[in-house]
Amino acid sequence: MSQPSTDRFADYGRPRRVDGGLRARSARGAIGRSWWSRRFLEVLESFALGTRLTRGRSYARAGQVLTLDIAPGRVSAVVQGSRPQPYQASIALKPFPSALWSRIEAELAGQAFFSARLLAGDLPDELEELFVAAGAPLFPTGVDELTQRCDCPDFAVPCKHLAATFYLLAEAFDADPFELLHWRGRSRAELLDELRARRVEATGTALPPAPADPPSEADDEDSTVDVVAPVGAARALAGLPATPLADAADRFWMPPVPLPDRPPRLATGPDLLLRQLGAPAPAIGGPGLLERLRRAYRAFNPADR
Repeated sequence: MSQPSTDRFADYGRPRRVDGGLRARSARGAIGRSWWSRRFLEVLESFALGTRLTRGRSYARAGQVLTLDIAPGRVSAVVQGSRPQPYQASIALKPFPSALWSRIEAELAGQAFFSARLLAGDLPDELEELFVAAGAPLFPTGVDELTQRCDCPDFAVPCKHLAATFYLLAEAFDADPFELLHWRGRSRAELLDELRARRVEATGTALPPAPADPPSEADDEDSTVDVVAPVGAARALAGLPATPLADAADRFWMPPVPLPDRPPRLATGPDLLLRQLGAPAPAIGGPGLLERLRRAYRAFNPADR
């Protein structure tokens, strides 16, 4: 009787080493520094993807992701595995429609706190609550909202190539928080231009002047240029109306926007930890113990009482 062929396993093994790949900045420990990148990974872990995500962490840190492209509704990556031909991976998330973005932009422009922070290049923590209140959660609320595809032969979802893409995507959010909004359908330029236009319409205040061009060699040597364009926070706040001191003094110690009663929480089942860890070893009970623990977790869950 002939032995079964093992040729189909010949391509599996250690990933091919590449030069110039996108390498995760964190060499060890958790990935993600900002609240939005940590929140993104926290949401993924709540879908019981925690153990599957760790499969791609070494890929992300070894620079196996060759390219990463973020577009409205889709993240595309090219990931080098053990085979000569790199794999094509993509993660799709439905972008918000234009009408919903228009409503969100009106909310953002209506509060000077959000306008100033966004124009300064920052995403305040309260932004997530605003999106939730508008009926458009900034982060996916279920794994079924994500369409994950990779042309590798691994049947697991996410495979290590998709997992590496998730980690590099989180670090892309660290580098530029507006990439998260871009994935949801609005680029940085589109959003900030719309906010500035709405602030001008609401306040009647002119936009800050554009930076002056440097004088050319043909200009008169005795001429001087005194125009200094605002930068940083000055540029972000230049289009906002001035508030009289008497009106602001009594609100000095108050938050600029109402604070939520409690920080946003993920709605997760009581057996999330069990789903992430998997069945214990047969010596201590195996799948039978897992099912008994699952029933116990549900019995002690206060939400079910």
